[in-house]
Order: sequence, then C-alpha cells, then structure tokens
Amino acid sequence: MTDASIPRMTRRMVRSGDLTLAVWEGPRTGPTIVLVHGYPDTHVVWTRLVELLSLSHHCVVYDVRGAGASGVPRERTGYALARLRADLIAVLDAVAPTGPVHLVGHDWGSIQGWDALVRAESEPALSGRIASYTTISGPCLEHVGAWVKAAWHGGWNRKREALRQLRRSWYVLAFQVPWLPEVVLRRVNRRLIRTRQRGTYHFARTLPDDAAHGVNLYRANVLSPRPAVPGGPYTQVPVQLIVPVRDAYVTPAFYRDLHRFAGNLTRIDLDAGHWAPHTHADDVAGLISTFVRLHGAP
Repeated sequence: MTDASIPRMTRRMVRSGDLTLAVWEGPRTGPTIVLVHGYPDTHVVWTRLVELLSLSHHCVVYDVRGAGASGVPRERTGYALARLRADLIAVLDAVAPTGPVHLVGHDWGSIQGWDALVRAESEPALSGRIASYTTISGPCLEHVGAWVKAAWHGGWNRKREALRQLRRSWYVLAFQVPWLPEVVLRRVNRRLIRTRQRGTYHFARTLPDDAAHGVNLYRANVLSPRPAVPGGPYTQVPVQLIVPVRDAYVTPAFYRDLHRFAGNLTRIDLDAGHWAPHTHADDVAGLISTFVRLHGAP
C-alpha cells in the first residue's frame, strides 16, 4: 500500500482556524461515516476499510492537524482537544452540513471522538450531529481519570490491571521529555519507511514528521488540565466499542467501567492487535456497517 489518495475519494482542503485540513470524501452512496485516525497515522490507515465501506456509505477521512497533508500547529497548545474538536466541526460543516454522521475513531482519533461525543450536548456546534460512535483502541481521557481512581480505591485485582496498563503506557511519560522524543522518532521512522518492514504499510511517507509532531498530543492533553465536561462525561448516543484483545497499548480492562458513562453501549471483542482497522478491515467494516444500519442513516 502507498499513501496515495484512497481510490474513489476526492481530496479537498478545509479551513479550521489558522490551519487547513486535508479531507478525502467518497461518493454519496449512503449514510455518512467520518473516520478519524490516530497517532502516528494519517488517513492512509483507513484505506482497506474505506474500500469496503464506500460501496454503500458516504465515507469521509482526513489528516488530523500535524499529520500528513494537513497544517502543523506552531505551538503545543495547538494540539489541545478543543482544537481537535474544532477541526472535527469544520469537517462536519464541509461534508455534512445538514444532517448527523456516524463517527468512527481509532487511537487518538478515538480519544478526540470521545471528547466531541461527551461534549455534544453542551456545545451547540456538535448538538445532534453524531448519530452513532464506533471507538477502537482509544479511551475518553475523562473516563481514564475515573478508571484510575477506581483502581486506586479498589482491590488487588483492579490494582494489578492498572499496573499492567501503566507498563503498556510507558511512552506517554517518555513523550513529556522536551525535544528528545522528536529526535529519536524521526531517526527511527526514517529507517522504518526506508525498509518498509512487514506490517508497516498503513503508514504514510510522512511518518517521521507525523510521529515527531504528534507527541504534542500527549503533552497538550494527558497531564495538562482540561476544561470540565458540563454535566460529566456521559452520552446517550449509541456507542460501539470494538476491543482488539491483543492490543499492545490499551488493555481490555481499561474499558471495564465504560457502561457507567455510555448509556447505549455495545461491546465487541476482536481477536486483533492495535491496528485492527488495517489488519482486520473486513471484520471492522462489517461491524461498522451493521451498527450504522441499526442506528439510523441520514
């Protein structure tokens, strides 16, 4: 796979504040699905999935700020969730100004999707615009805080789960170190792109820069204070949680308490690793298509 535009998709540039976002849009063959990629990916990670879904759905993908063909913020604060939320709104205004969409997020795309979802009732620009949400390998940061608190006050089993997750999340703290992660990530990923090692084909040629820029997602959001969610991080929008049980970064136990926050939750465990949208595209496409059909089609 290359990082060329996904077949049958038309590229356009969408303005969001002081940046432009590269957006790819497929034929309007059915309900609109907006797919948001994670770190350190670009829209390319969705290629196989979109090839399957675009036969019966209006698929939209975009490079998030700092990645691929989209603009790069000058400051760390440009990666804050509020800016990412504004980007999603700009994309929705461009591709689906009159009706709701079905949102899909992976990794950091899922984290920012959750942020939009739990704030939809209090943010007029998002109210009523998300018909359903499919989340893969990316928790809501507000839910993470509640999960850590429950583990701290829970029994030894909860504490062991938290320690297991902490071991898998070591890089989150490593990324807080100034400038060094960027140097290492550029060097390692230049080599990776040159060799095109097995299993890396969901990455774009811009990977070295994407990886370096994207560490600011962690710096701007994980340990930094965030505005509280009015009314708490809850949603009644239908949520499909796809859990790759062999995910090397997010343990299944991370989602133990999600039903407390999502009143209409469907959980599917999938025998796959972190990049399930690429490695198990057939399975994930089928799950998304079924969920969209069950929960309305604008």
